[in-house]
Amino acid sequence: MRTTDVRIWDIREKHQRGKTSYEVRWVVAGQEFSRTRRTRGLANKLRSKLTMAQDDGEQFDTGSGLPPSMEEKPPSVTWYEFALQYLRMKWPHAAPNYRDEINEALTAITKALLPKNPRRPADESLQRALRDSAFVLPGPEEREIPDEHKAVLVWVAENSPPLESLADAETMRQLLDALKLKLDGTAAAGETVRRKRKILVNACNYAKELGKFTENPVNAVSWQKPAKVVPVDPRVVANPKQAANLIDAVSYVGGYERARGRRLVGMFAGMYYAGLRPAEAVGVTIQDCHLPNEGWGLATLHRTRPTVGKKWTRTGEVHDDRGLKNREPEEVRPTPLPPKLVAIWRESIDTFGTADDGRLFFNERGALVGSSTYSRAWSQARQFGLPPELAATPLAGVPYDLRHSALSTWLNAGVDPTEVAERAGNTVEILLARYAKCLHGRHVVANQRIERLLDEYA
Repeated sequence: MRTTDVRIWDIREKHQRGKTSYEVRWVVAGQEFSRTRRTRGLANKLRSKLTMAQDDGEQFDTGSGLPPSMEEKPPSVTWYEFALQYLRMKWPHAAPNYRDEINEALTAITKALLPKNPRRPADESLQRALRDSAFVLPGPEEREIPDEHKAVLVWVAENSPPLESLADAETMRQLLDALKLKLDGTAAAGETVRRKRKILVNACNYAKELGKFTENPVNAVSWQKPAKVVPVDPRVVANPKQAANLIDAVSYVGGYERARGRRLVGMFAGMYYAGLRPAEAVGVTIQDCHLPNEGWGLATLHRTRPTVGKKWTRTGEVHDDRGLKNREPEEVRPTPLPPKLVAIWRESIDTFGTADDGRLFFNERGALVGSSTYSRAWSQARQFGLPPELAATPLAGVPYDLRHSALSTWLNAGVDPTEVAERAGNTVEILLARYAKCLHGRHVVANQRIERLLDEYA
């Protein structure tokens, strides 16, 4: 509560234990307040401030006894200090992939907010220090970090703007625009931009909970968001013959005797013939499969083993062990396995057996297959399995494109979209938006159908 009912008394001299001090006294709405100063000059200065505030018509707070111009404000927290606090709040409950996303977003936001003065470290140095040392728990205060990172982080701490600067609309707009760019200055993918913005919104909501903002400053800016669903580039999608040739070509990687590629044939086949995500194919086990001698089989999927990096997982392992994407941890997804895939998986088991935990696909040491390992193998297989003119194109450029090819093929074969979405673990809306028009050579089939129709009326 505030009031103008204020009386300011004369300074009172006090003597205590042989020392003299000077007490400033005033009354706000009948309640007495006082402050003691060592010298009369300091006491006069304080009384003058009180008198000037009263003369200016300021309303004094009945709790603190001070006018607004003299109220002690809490020290301003910088964005960097707040970002570390936000990280400590989110980290324990975040999945490894999400920890990586938080780290990536906080790094991008912090770099965008730092001043571009002559002393600013190089962008590459900022990126490494923030990504590898700052926004990882345990934090830089609790573990040893490289000396070059220490110097960079000291500069960041000293130059980070106040958190409240994000409430400035122009500052927020510039920040959001910066999130649209990749490290090389080119436009970032829409999904990446949305992910970073989502973490910025979440961080500002947390700041609002702490009383730093009255409203989330991100929402105050009218900003053009990237499109939600980005269609798959039709150039990456292989037709059935091309996909089969590529999967066969994997067996030639690393030489027949070493069998490095042969171990991975079934994993890539699962991505195409069953539409598995790479992290699902890596983790599939014999216990979850029904592989009959003839006919269709079934895989009851319930886990993924994505490669996320040791610093993000709770176990310190490279791979996370988690449930299916966009599903509850205990939820399963029955996935039919075509006879051709059943035969490939049975042959793989007969040749290589299974890992200790029942996984169908593993490296020479029995460990999980890393994303870098199967990506390199796929890159080499493309050189064996595609003619030079196609190998130079984006066709099936990465292993995930096998899943794109599978879902597009099913849709173009006339399979009900609801069934395709259920097998793939997608929603129908996203499925149709991303995959319906991506089958390589689809226009040739369409041309033939149109030509036959026209011939009937010729």
